[in-house]
Amino acid sequence: MDILFLAHRVPFPPDRGDKIRAYNVLKYLSARTNVHLVAFADDPRDLETPDLCASQHIVPRTKSKPRAAVEALVTGRSVSEAAFADAQFQAAVDHVLATHPIDAVYVFSSAMAQYLPVDLPARTVMDFCDVDSVKFGEYARGAGFPQRWLFRREERLLGRFDRAVAAHVDASLFVSDAEAALFRSIGGRGDIRVIENGIDTVKFDPAAEFTSVDPGAPLIVFTGQMDYAPNVEAVRWFVSDILPAIRQATFAIVGRAPTPEVQALASERVIVTAEVADVRGWLAAASVAVAPLRIARGIQNKVLEAMAMARPVVVSDAAAEGIDHAGTLRTAGDAAEFAREISGLIADPAAGAALGKAARRQVQARYGWDARLAGLDALIDLPKPVRAEPVDALPLLNPARAEQGQHFDKLSANGEQVVDVREARSA
Repeated sequence: MDILFLAHRVPFPPDRGDKIRAYNVLKYLSARTNVHLVAFADDPRDLETPDLCASQHIVPRTKSKPRAAVEALVTGRSVSEAAFADAQFQAAVDHVLATHPIDAVYVFSSAMAQYLPVDLPARTVMDFCDVDSVKFGEYARGAGFPQRWLFRREERLLGRFDRAVAAHVDASLFVSDAEAALFRSIGGRGDIRVIENGIDTVKFDPAAEFTSVDPGAPLIVFTGQMDYAPNVEAVRWFVSDILPAIRQATFAIVGRAPTPEVQALASERVIVTAEVADVRGWLAAASVAVAPLRIARGIQNKVLEAMAMARPVVVSDAAAEGIDHAGTLRTAGDAAEFAREISGLIADPAAGAALGKAARRQVQARYGWDARLAGLDALIDLPKPVRAEPVDALPLLNPARAEQGQHFDKLSANGEQVVDVREARSA
């Protein structure tokens, strides 16, 4: 059996929410059959991705946000679609389809559905993860003109595209019952299923080996991709409205690519680490881990990781949604409640430790990746687990011979010259 796996980011290293899910799905599928990955790299380091599956094609994504916005306005598409429309990527997809007997396609992130041929005789699974279009509506509520208009436009057009994709594919996946219900509420149709996120409880174990961090004072930790708007808004709110009400504690913002707004938060009580090699040391050192997200979609991996590290975790209602925590998370609805919950856990380390241990037991019982992904077996008709061996690298595409077929989004085949596609070579 051969599966084509389309991803909007290389799922390695698994160091942010979307890449963690994509990596574990890819790992699960590759242990059972031949998987052919075509993915974008938005970081030059991702071009050196090690072999993850039978074959892989990594395409640099160089299109700027302003260019994507202009293309979207000109073509009448969402910015999300335009941002990932690329002739090189299309050529790579066409090449895989022409050289491998593809039995199934796994599409990770709805913007990648534009590369699906309409008449492909293969089972197609669309992993939406969460309802991205609704998130743009939430952005719009707090924005001024013209951003408000752009966010509303994105909500409308991306929602329309996602509904069309769901009606076209064999199954649509979401990370929680809440996200699946939300998609149905905006008109989503078709076979809509839930495949929850999991957590590697062997790696994220306080007893594992990792470099420790010595905070020197009670430490509150937030982890995440720090150029992602909901994360930026969350830490700004925490520093301005919550931290001043907590005595004698330091707040650490741990995550790659902090924006200038985030970097400006650094002070005597606020640490901005930028990218770290391993977040486990920071989580293990935390008196409390927090997720004060006011805009959140799906299951938050940062919360599962902190729970697996046996840390007491205080989260917003939005960040807790979709997580079966059985009371092992503390939730807070406003700044005063956040400060009260965090201060209480810092003042009573024994209670915090007990809550953290209970949280770890819950994720061990509920969120192992193999158990969460087992639903894919019947959905894709996977064989029993075997180790798929990487195949020899395919030759680089000849731009003059790259053929464009009829695809789900015809605009993705834009006729631009195909210049190069990097393909991984097996060891």
